[in-house]
Amino acid sequence: MDDDGSTYEKFVTDRAPALLRYGYVLTGDADDAADLAQEGLARLRAAWPRVVRKDDPEGYTRTIMARQHVSTWRRRRRERLVGEIPDREYVERDLERAEGDPRLWRSLAALPRRQRAVLVLRYYEDLPDEEIARMLGITRGTVRSQAARALDKLRADWLPEAAPTAGAHHDR
Repeated sequence: MDDDGSTYEKFVTDRAPALLRYGYVLTGDADDAADLAQEGLARLRAAWPRVVRKDDPEGYTRTIMARQHVSTWRRRRRERLVGEIPDREYVERDLERAEGDPRLWRSLAALPRRQRAVLVLRYYEDLPDEEIARMLGITRGTVRSQAARALDKLRADWLPEAAPTAGAHHDR
């Protein structure tokens, strides 16, 4: 392969529309998709000689885009766009209570990075274990074990205010 960039330019010309569609699937927004594709292609250019030798520039770019997307939504609160404005606000009380409890966030922040990433991708992004494994460069079994360990730690460190147990009595 040549090092003058013509193969890179050909790759961009041929695959940019598919990468843009992939970015749209990740983000659900055309502008964010364009930003992801641009960032992925810029990083690919910097690594082009190494990546083209491995013969998988598209996989490399898609991984960059997925990781960049994860980093972006970690930094900002996720918004949900709806077609129509609801008549009144819907509030999920259990989620509201959990999100408002600083113990949860401290417990999540205390998890090792891989465990936290697995939980976020599984429960927040609703990704299957196979996709999480591919994104993080680990096996599916590692995804499952990291999720189990993380959930065990969260259960031990943080529990929402629980209802009284069956044997508890309240005097009135």
